[in-house]
Amino acid sequence: MTDTQASGWDVERARLTVDALARLPGALLPILHALQDEFGYVDDAAIPLITDALNLSRAEVIGVLHFYHDFRTTPSGRHTLQLCRAEACQSMGADALVQHVEERLGVAMGETTEDGAVTLRDVYCLGNCALSPAVMLDGRLHGRVTSERIDAILAAAVETTVEAPAGSPR
Repeated sequence: MTDTQASGWDVERARLTVDALARLPGALLPILHALQDEFGYVDDAAIPLITDALNLSRAEVIGVLHFYHDFRTTPSGRHTLQLCRAEACQSMGADALVQHVEERLGVAMGETTEDGAVTLRDVYCLGNCALSPAVMLDGRLHGRVTSERIDAILAAAVETTVEAPAGSPR
């Protein structure tokens, strides 16, 4: 079994998605969105499908894929934690919060924990400046977040996966 098969990526389903949208004007973004909606990320195996269907270079497709920070090229964890890095949140301790979360989970921004429980992402405004620092876990906004509060939020969301050492059963 290949890595793409193991992750749930299906080249034939992806090909159908690409072919269904290829005739739209400006089809690249709708195709990338559709693939991410269907699979949770855009696998490298999609690049040649898209380049062939749209007569674009590999560099053009990868450039767009990496330009927009919401596109993912690897599967996300079961939970996505976004930490605001905008000025208001930085002034209220976001950098220390980021450092705490990275150390707590053992991953850097943009990475997913080994057990697949949490993906860390930075964002540059959650629109909750009055309640800085702000985080969003699985689409739910939290304000005035401290190290202790983020630990509680994560523990409630992922139960024992935050506490379990890497490789231990969940």
